[in-house]
Amino acid sequence: MLLSENIPFRYIFQKIRVDVLRVLLFSITFHIIKSIWADNWPPIPSALPSVLGTGISLLLAFNLNQSYERWWEARIVWGAIVNDSRALVLELKAFISPEDAERPHIQGIFRGMAFRQMAWCYSLGQSLRKLDPLENLHQFLSPQEIEYIQPHLNKPLALQVLHMEDLNQLFRHKVLNHMQQTQLAAIISRLCDSMGKAERINSTVFPATYSMFIHFFIYLFLVILSITLVETIGVYEIPVLTAVASTFFLVEKTARHMQDPFRNKPTDTPVTAIARTIEINLKQILGEKEIPEPLKPDGYFLM
Repeated sequence: MLLSENIPFRYIFQKIRVDVLRVLLFSITFHIIKSIWADNWPPIPSALPSVLGTGISLLLAFNLNQSYERWWEARIVWGAIVNDSRALVLELKAFISPEDAERPHIQGIFRGMAFRQMAWCYSLGQSLRKLDPLENLHQFLSPQEIEYIQPHLNKPLALQVLHMEDLNQLFRHKVLNHMQQTQLAAIISRLCDSMGKAERINSTVFPATYSMFIHFFIYLFLVILSITLVETIGVYEIPVLTAVASTFFLVEKTARHMQDPFRNKPTDTPVTAIARTIEINLKQILGEKEIPEPLKPDGYFLM
């Protein structure tokens, strides 16, 4: 996630440098051609590029709005994951009586579910980013749990299977009554629902033709604007066209990056930082002594 300050100019320029260079070469070439055959260019009313530029602006505004909605939906999903992760461990701790909490087996199940929930958050984030979903999970899971989830294609889902098995075990040992088991199972179901929403966002491809059409209209606009400016500002049309095109391309590139909120880019939803926050919260609920620090920004963005 990009922070609100300290965004370097090089980051912005890198996003559009290829398009800016292409427009610059196009402007220079077109200016030379017009200088040679200026008398043969048909007159174009100045209102035409204004109308086309307005149309492109509307297309870009729609594209940016749709992209932001996808990014914001992803952030809402992870906000729900934060809430349900806290609720799962808090309610589980409240439902276990002090007598049962003293039993090593029950205490082991409780702590195992709490640490497994931390692992689930990290694993889900890694999975959405197409990275190794088992990375650094050994600090949260037992060797038996690692061995169980290893063959599963969906590692976070396998962790939820273990959640439900432990929940049923607590019910069989009469640590939880029927109502408490149902309530905790509902939280796990909501976590599964949030995982499905995030996977849907990640697997739904934004129409690539939309970006192609916008690029085509931008270049068409530049051609018409260049012809319109042939007798007005002369060679100064080159920086003017480059500046106008850079604005359009920057907005389009921003929208394209926000379309994919889980693709391991600075514009991503900060799933790793959110998972670290959940880890801190759950370890404090457990009364752990070694609490990690919140994830610090990497310069101008937070992962």
